Amino acid sequence: MELDVRLRRVRDEVREHADGLRALAMAVDAAPGDMHRYLDLPAVRTVHRLSMPPGHRAGGRCLELVVGMVEAARGDAGVTLACPGPSVAGTVVDLLADDAQRERFRAALAGGRTWAFCAITEPAVGSDAMRMAAELRPDGAGGHLLSGAKRYIGNAARGGIGVVFARTGSSPASIRAVLVEAPAPGLRGAALDMLGLRGAQIGQLDFDGVPVAAQQLLGNHLTTMRRGMWGAIRAFDNVRVQVGAMAVGTARAVYDYVRERRRELTGVEAAQLEAARARTEAVRDLLYRAAAEVDADRGRGHLASLAKLEAVALVRRATTVLPRVLGPGALLEHPLLEKWRRDAMGMEFMEGTSDIQRLNVAQGYLRRSLVPAS
Repeated sequence: MELDVRLRRVRDEVREHADGLRALAMAVDAAPGDMHRYLDLPAVRTVHRLSMPPGHRAGGRCLELVVGMVEAARGDAGVTLACPGPSVAGTVVDLLADDAQRERFRAALAGGRTWAFCAITEPAVGSDAMRMAAELRPDGAGGHLLSGAKRYIGNAARGGIGVVFARTGSSPASIRAVLVEAPAPGLRGAALDMLGLRGAQIGQLDFDGVPVAAQQLLGNHLTTMRRGMWGAIRAFDNVRVQVGAMAVGTARAVYDYVRERRRELTGVEAAQLEAARARTEAVRDLLYRAAAEVDADRGRGHLASLAKLEAVALVRRATTVLPRVLGPGALLEHPLLEKWRRDAMGMEFMEGTSDIQRLNVAQGYLRRSLVPAS
């Protein structure tokens, strides 16, 4: 897929700072809670600018984000996730919020020193939103009280603003999204000890009667069917291709790292590296197509699922096979390769495992929104 002038400019700007992100990789992996020390570095500021919507709405920016995130992840995906910005919550706000809510969200993040969180997954039911237990109860004064727990939430401990999904009743249509700012009475966040993508500082959020004013409830201006889970599902389409972009960028980082350190190659090694490079470019182009489909707003997420599925398979193979070119002890001798291997495993679980993506892809073929290659 050919990029236009604007997208090439985004690609080149982020690529220029990839080395700066990689320089932070091991430090952020060791101590993600210290990310605040690096917020004024040019590479971190560049990722923040990439992630921020240009105005009230971020609509139609999926391809731009994917192009930039591939290059940022060539530096390091963990550091990219550690940079402050809208995260998944930005997409939900774009879809469900009114103008005042969007401006409130954007203003909280504009300085580049605030992280956002999006809380859907729960301890007992995972990402099965229809079984979520978090609830919003009327407080008798026009607002609500939020109670429940969310787990495996990026930026849970350090987030200053975010979106939380909870239910106001028992039906699927009762699931709503609310804008929550931290700190708040009854809100507690804690980081979990993770092996991969530690820069995301994934954690748990607990809500014990957190006050939610009427103006924090998203989607009041929308129809009933578009107020809650519709926004989450659409957000998943955006984020799946963004996770795919991080996977492709990491695969390319492994290729570059190995190629730079092994100048003399056997025929088999040269073939392995050439196949990896070609496959990486093919999956990158698939991601671009999927992101363009999301921007076209057709409401079909099958191509996004296919792109994420292929990207995760790519990075898992790249982090497993390519280090062998440097010898049997490569993961011990090259800490970055070992870190990227751990990060690749984390990408499998972000925004739906590969089995979930296969189900979505199968539905796409059945509905003919995906056409098998001839």
